[in-house]
Amino acid sequence: MKTPFLYLFLLAGLLSAFPAGAQSLSLEECRKAAVEHNRTLRSSRFDLEASRQTRREAFTNYFPQISASGGIFQAQHGLVQADFGVSVPQLGTMNLPISMVKRGLFGSVTAVQPVFAGLKIVTGNRLARLGEEVGELQLRKTEGEVREQTDTYYWQIASLKDNLSTLDAVERQLAEIHRQVELSVKAGLVTTNDLLRVELRQQEVASNRLKVENGLKVSKLLLANHIGVDWRGLDVETSEWSEPEAPGVYYVSVEEALDRRAEYQLAEKNVEAQKYQKRMERGKLLPTVGVGAGYLYYNVTDKDVDDGMVFAQVSVPISAWWGGAHALKKARIREEQAENDRMQAREMLAVEIEKTWCEVQEAYAQILLARQSVASATENLRENRSFYQAGTAPLTDLLDAETLYTESRNNLTSACAAYRMSLARYMRVTGR
Repeated sequence: MKTPFLYLFLLAGLLSAFPAGAQSLSLEECRKAAVEHNRTLRSSRFDLEASRQTRREAFTNYFPQISASGGIFQAQHGLVQADFGVSVPQLGTMNLPISMVKRGLFGSVTAVQPVFAGLKIVTGNRLARLGEEVGELQLRKTEGEVREQTDTYYWQIASLKDNLSTLDAVERQLAEIHRQVELSVKAGLVTTNDLLRVELRQQEVASNRLKVENGLKVSKLLLANHIGVDWRGLDVETSEWSEPEAPGVYYVSVEEALDRRAEYQLAEKNVEAQKYQKRMERGKLLPTVGVGAGYLYYNVTDKDVDDGMVFAQVSVPISAWWGGAHALKKARIREEQAENDRMQAREMLAVEIEKTWCEVQEAYAQILLARQSVASATENLRENRSFYQAGTAPLTDLLDAETLYTESRNNLTSACAAYRMSLARYMRVTGR
């Protein structure tokens, strides 16, 4: 009776190992999957969570610092050794040795509340809060990069699938040409050289198909790994492929885009962080004041003794002033450097935004030119096919026309892919 259950178990394992059908994803579905499963994004979220814990840790510095200590000891000899002089009549003065505190135990608890610490606690908390904001900006920056890479992989797959469609059309055309040439050879109208030319062209197309199919498989592997899905059943929808929208609707001004860029906001946060670092260096040169309370217990003479106390303490870092002045000057220099880096980042980001917009416009213009080339190549192929069938054009002209048609279709596909990818990059560099 166990054998049927074993067969069912093996069958279930095989079905789970090979997906039943292809999983066709739209571009938006790929983006959502990348947000949920991409490992780079996950690492950025871990960094953000760590910065949140750092902020919470810094907040605890406002609380009193509580410490407790205790101990027990057993000495070989008494810790207090003394001679006690005793006067005895008729014997005079005698020294009697005394040994005390041979064993004992003690314990204490103290709590110190910082009243003034040179603003280091306040500044440290602001720095920690700033670190959390930086973590959020880094996550936003990573999300933009992951989104752009997702779009790149998606449109690579779409372009390769379109190349396969072109190859399908070319193979059908070559098959029809081969049939006509074969009939002409049998009828003695042409030589077998024409048939060999067609077959060579068919073999060339078959070789190109193999390259495109391998490229498509690798691109699907990359996309699947990027968005965290199973590559074996992955496919993408290409309904948005053929008619891309003109780029004008995506344009934003450079100033607006700069304010959105996470990279520029990170440069501004760096300036703010250097200001806080300067305050920290200044705080190291200021005195610190604290108040506290404590409880002390000890038993060293077989008698329990306990007592409470309150105290205040002031610490002045006098020796720190020697090198602290130079550390403060260095912090001021770092602040000026951060401001210079911010201005440089703004200038370079503005150049990047303008350059990317030019690339988007150029890519769209290439699509318009490629469409005209496809129309011309299609008409040229139609005419040469008619001329060949009428016997007024040689086979080489027909094959050349077919080659031009294939190249024009592939050029249009490449232009559409380049436009989609450049548009994805433009969306990233404008902070969207």
